Amino acid sequence: MRRVPHTASRREELRPVLSPTPTPTPQHPLPDDSFPDIRSEQWRTPDTLGLDVNNQGQIFYFANDDKAETATTTATPQLRSNDYINKLAEVNEKQDTVKDHDDDDDDEDSPYDLVRCAVSNKDTPDMYSLTFRVWVLGIIFTGVLSFVNQFFFYRQNQLSLGGSVVQLLAFPAGYVLSRVLPTRQFTTFGYKWSMNPGPFNIKEHVLISIFATASSGSPYAIDVVTIKKIWYKSDLGFVASMLFILTSQLMGYSFAGLTRQFLVYPAAMIWPATLISVTLFRTFHEIQNFGSRLTRTRMFWMCFTGSFLWYFVPNFIAPALSYIAILCYIAPNNVIAHQLSDAYNGLGMLNFTLDWSTISSNMGSPIAYPWVMACNLFAGFVIVMWIITPIGYYSNTWGTGNLPIYTAHLFRANGSSYDIHQIMTPDQHLDLAKYAAYGPVRMTFQFAISYGIGFAAIITLLVYIGLHYGQEIYQRVRQSREMDEDIHMRLMRHYTEVPHWWYIALFIATFTTSIIICEVYHMMPWYWVVVSTVVPLVFTIPIGIIQAISNQQPGLNVITEFIIGYGMPGNPIANVTFKVYGYITMTQALNLVSDLKLGHYMKIPPRHMFIVQLAGTLLASFIELAVAYWLMNTVKNICTPEGYPFTCISANTFYSASVLWGLIGPGKLFGTTSPYHPVLYLFFVGALLPVPVWYLQRRYPTSAWQYVNVPVAISIAGAMPPMPAASIVNWFIGCFVFNYLIHKYRNTWWQRYAFSLSAGLDSGLAISGIVQFGLFAKTTMPAWWGSDANHCKLAASGGFMNRPKS
Repeated sequence: MRRVPHTASRREELRPVLSPTPTPTPQHPLPDDSFPDIRSEQWRTPDTLGLDVNNQGQIFYFANDDKAETATTTATPQLRSNDYINKLAEVNEKQDTVKDHDDDDDDEDSPYDLVRCAVSNKDTPDMYSLTFRVWVLGIIFTGVLSFVNQFFFYRQNQLSLGGSVVQLLAFPAGYVLSRVLPTRQFTTFGYKWSMNPGPFNIKEHVLISIFATASSGSPYAIDVVTIKKIWYKSDLGFVASMLFILTSQLMGYSFAGLTRQFLVYPAAMIWPATLISVTLFRTFHEIQNFGSRLTRTRMFWMCFTGSFLWYFVPNFIAPALSYIAILCYIAPNNVIAHQLSDAYNGLGMLNFTLDWSTISSNMGSPIAYPWVMACNLFAGFVIVMWIITPIGYYSNTWGTGNLPIYTAHLFRANGSSYDIHQIMTPDQHLDLAKYAAYGPVRMTFQFAISYGIGFAAIITLLVYIGLHYGQEIYQRVRQSREMDEDIHMRLMRHYTEVPHWWYIALFIATFTTSIIICEVYHMMPWYWVVVSTVVPLVFTIPIGIIQAISNQQPGLNVITEFIIGYGMPGNPIANVTFKVYGYITMTQALNLVSDLKLGHYMKIPPRHMFIVQLAGTLLASFIELAVAYWLMNTVKNICTPEGYPFTCISANTFYSASVLWGLIGPGKLFGTTSPYHPVLYLFFVGALLPVPVWYLQRRYPTSAWQYVNVPVAISIAGAMPPMPAASIVNWFIGCFVFNYLIHKYRNTWWQRYAFSLSAGLDSGLAISGIVQFGLFAKTTMPAWWGSDANHCKLAASGGFMNRPKS
């Protein structure tokens, strides 16, 4: 699975996935003299035009030169958006250097203002795209991203490199290759090709990015492979694991391809998030900066070097700098102080960091998150973690006072660790007699209430979408059926489309293989594989329509967990396998549809898109599984506290979910006799939460209520646990510094360099971590104050009430 929002790093998806970015709308018209003259030069740098977000998370564009500096800070917001759109359209007309062969289409554009602002209505059908350079750079970036993201998936701070790094580095890399590769032509099986057909162009750039990010995040199926090997002691094996991962990843392609006519072709299906990428690509290739100021590429390498060197300090020399828990130093023997301040087993109060991985590894870079949306998210965190959790925990609700205040681990009623092998049969199913004798499973108050908030979140999101986007969705769906083809669809008619039978054949192959894998390795009966496939078959189009218009994706994970939890109680592996095929297949399909829409906007030949998506997924899946097995077989005590920093916080939570939803089952976990039964009523609470805020926003449209986003505020529950609480605190501080202070008072600098700085810090840290693993895998620092990464040891060892050791 690729690019989890915010998520950034990939975490266990127990609750609904929320995409917090609101539908972008153009803001702040710019005066005539704010735009530089654009010259038709081939080699262009991306410093003259860019994209920004205002304090409501809305997208707008800026001209990034000296005149534009005044324009972006003094533009009159009262001017109508249409004035801005017309102005930007004039600029785009100057910038377009690629001309369509049909002059009659020159003045025709998308019927939607947002698309007209970002997407060119021109194309050059004979522009080369799938070149030797694409293959070379695509393979390199895919290998690097897959290795890095899977490597850090098992670490305590789960850094993830995304598409922005590829977009930034592929541009200079492509330019260098165009200057050094030979231009000689070759003939292979009658096909003529060259290593260097000419200047590096925008279509190559897009294909490299899609190649590298098609499946560069750790696949969800690797969680299943990990818990089977580490916790359930039943290794699936490399070959079977490879087939399992490929079927779960590639099945999404078939759904993506078969839904193109509903989700990609209609102009009404905008997919707002893709417009950001479109703007960034066009900025790289269509804007010329003739100044001599610091370039974004140079900024990237400066930050890369600094991050690479500094990470030796908090990662190896002084790990204590990763989390500086003030309360634990003030009261080293006080359990409550440790619970309030600890990062991993506490609430993260007064816990700060000097480690960029702490800030960006879990939530992604704070620079990429709009300030007001970050405030909503942090407000939700404060309500859940600093208000609800202490009240429930210290009042001993559900008898959790003898457990840690915050963890995804499971316990017995007396507070000792829960050993699943005491309640399982030899074939790893629940033994009811043993379960009755051993006792029911217990979890912390925060873990239980986070499930309830997660239940509320999915209903809240659906109600929120209905209130805010219901009429628009209805109109867009009707327009998609009645509206004629827009200019972008007609331009794409120049290219040979991928036939449906390709996708049908891919579905048959993956579906058949998935049944074989599940039956041969006893993961799930074949008829449940059929049921799991029906779920994305039914929901891909309606949820895709919602995401294409509102940029919000309701998650199916709760639905799949309830279906298989009640259908096959007592079978943990079947539970997680069903969730992979039932939920992740749809998520992967919508990610791929989003990429197809990006290719549609950028006029990429569809068959070239199909090839790079498929090749990127195949290569990434192999590398990710190889890295996973390498680490699981070589790192001692991996996925345990003794294996620090390879503690697998996401895999630990995924394992706990497999026990709760699979081995125990929702019938026992949330039944009328269970202490956790009341959390089910939060489904009804979720339906009511957005209504008063929606009413106040309509009643007082200019008040502060317009900034409140309920789905974003409660979405944090979906990541707590396993996310360290202090990570959210420091991420918010970083967002305040970059996206409020610097964005407000040094806006031009932020526009030019913020994302280059973020990409440089992430990349340098990632490479430094890998280098240090190779250098110091068998070396430890001499013991001193800074070498101890945890100064809040009492938070994990027991509750505020007496708890036995085990």
